[in-house]
Amino acid sequence: MGDSVFKKAVQAVEGGLSTKIKAAVLVVALLFVVTSAFVGYSIFDYTQNNPRFCVSCHLMTDAYTAWEGSVHKEINCHDCHHLSVAEMNALMYSFVVHRPDEMPDRHGKVIVPWKYCVKCHWEEDEKFPDAPMINKSKIHAKHYFTEQVECSKCHGYKAHMFVPEETFCLQCHEGVEVHGSGMEDLACLNCHNDGRADLRPDRSKCLYCHGTDADREALLAASGDRSDVSHFAPDAALINSATEINVPKDAPMQFDCFTCHKPHEKVRPDFGTCKSCHSKQEQVGKHSLHIEGMGMECVQCHQPHVWTVSEKQARESCVTCHEYKSPASFIR
Repeated sequence: MGDSVFKKAVQAVEGGLSTKIKAAVLVVALLFVVTSAFVGYSIFDYTQNNPRFCVSCHLMTDAYTAWEGSVHKEINCHDCHHLSVAEMNALMYSFVVHRPDEMPDRHGKVIVPWKYCVKCHWEEDEKFPDAPMINKSKIHAKHYFTEQVECSKCHGYKAHMFVPEETFCLQCHEGVEVHGSGMEDLACLNCHNDGRADLRPDRSKCLYCHGTDADREALLAASGDRSDVSHFAPDAALINSATEINVPKDAPMQFDCFTCHKPHEKVRPDFGTCKSCHSKQEQVGKHSLHIEGMGMECVQCHQPHVWTVSEKQARESCVTCHEYKSPASFIR
């Protein structure tokens, strides 16, 4: 349209008009072309680079509000959402013709593919230098690289909620619960984090709640300013309510806590748990008499996390059933 006006202006100038009129026509035509180009670019820039254009559709109000309060609030919509011209026109047609009352169901579709996420969170982007990197994250190595889980499965499974909820893992790990141990309301990432490749908590992680102040300080010193990932940490009340455990450095068992304690199955170990390692222990000394004959549990004699029956413990425990006898004579 602008070119047509400009051609007519040129034709008029080539006619018998005076020089002043010719100049005025050319200026007006040039202004019209420049204004048209500016208005066209402004409309394009508004629709493509201004997030407020998205909220012009009332259906996007909740999504816009969530985005505005999220960690991505400084990121333009089209940095993540890439639509073809055909897809944009289809959305416009649906909005004008069908006038929907609610957002259509996602039907499991991936709204933002992983390839756009890694542009900031794997490759360094100078526009977003503070974007957290996943290069060294064992959690992302397992889920993203090994199992090829899309980023939006965890980050944004609710519109623009990029920081996962405490139990977001249950979206995939259905039926996994912590049974009657006081940890039922803990975020999954309190225990399962980047500490080790299999994502299980090591002993130092368990001792953050179940250990001493020195244990907590040691873990904080080793892992920066947090004992877990960036967004979850046990509160002081929960730590104070946790059973304090002291594992002597000379205790015979120095392996991971989850070897005996199974929070998702049975937290406290029983005779069956002990026997999974000590399968022939009943053949030693008078274990058979106490276990099979009297139905005693291992922990009635063996103090948890210490295990060796000391003279002190024997004087306190054994005498509840019979006269004191040295622990050394028990296995003879």
